[in-house]
Amino acid sequence: MVTRLTFAGVIARVFMWTFLLCLAVVVVYPLTWMVLNGFKTNAELFGNPFALPLQWGWENYSAAWNRGVSNYLTTSILVTVTSTIATVFISAWAAYGLARVEIPFSRTWATVILGGLMLAPTVALVPLVKMFQSMGLYNTFWALLILYTAFRIPFTTFLIRAYMIDLPREVDEAAEVDGASRWTAFWRIILPMCRPIIISVIILHILFAWNEYLFAMVFTSGTDVQTLPVGLTSLMSRHGTDYPVVFAGMVIAALPVVVLFFACQRYFVKGLADGIGK
Repeated sequence: MVTRLTFAGVIARVFMWTFLLCLAVVVVYPLTWMVLNGFKTNAELFGNPFALPLQWGWENYSAAWNRGVSNYLTTSILVTVTSTIATVFISAWAAYGLARVEIPFSRTWATVILGGLMLAPTVALVPLVKMFQSMGLYNTFWALLILYTAFRIPFTTFLIRAYMIDLPREVDEAAEVDGASRWTAFWRIILPMCRPIIISVIILHILFAWNEYLFAMVFTSGTDVQTLPVGLTSLMSRHGTDYPVVFAGMVIAALPVVVLFFACQRYFVKGLADGIGK
């Protein structure tokens, strides 16, 4: 009986590692192929797309940077950072009110806020375009900031609220006895205790804002306000595209979020596990 269990365990372990290896190849290989093709010429790319570059140089990366990627990168960083700060702060404050403060109709308010998860962005595109044009916000940085913040608040609030609900109530009572205001208790006590979920929602929002394409395409048209996903399409031409330059631009666009995720993955997984599991 022991031998059978051991054999079954070995087989299960082999299947698990085989599956993980195949998954790693599926994920890593396209990224590696994209990076390598950023060092080739068009002739090399079409002649043998799966071979290593004949010469290693940074000309394609420099060309992509000079052809607008630097401006798109600056805009993406600005929009992502500001919308992340606004979304996380508003969502954390809303979650604190829904989870830690006794307010009338708190369940109703929670339902209304979380109901925003059911609203598909594509449904609201036409009225939003009309509204932003009438307000003079169309094709501006503020349009993307408002959209990215508004459409992510329900989901972010849901995660932070789920984490705050199980925090001990004695912490609030002790803060109240010491004379701390609601703002002080939230900022200096509750928020530090929610660090894992805060880091998780920050990473999730950065991934969303950095890669978002629909809003950035519809609500911006000038090169000075376009983000990376939209700006990279301008590197492609109807009369001939220098694909290695396009691949180089894609590598530049992907590098910041890849580094961020690997640097914070421990907190990301812990925060999501604690928040969603509660």
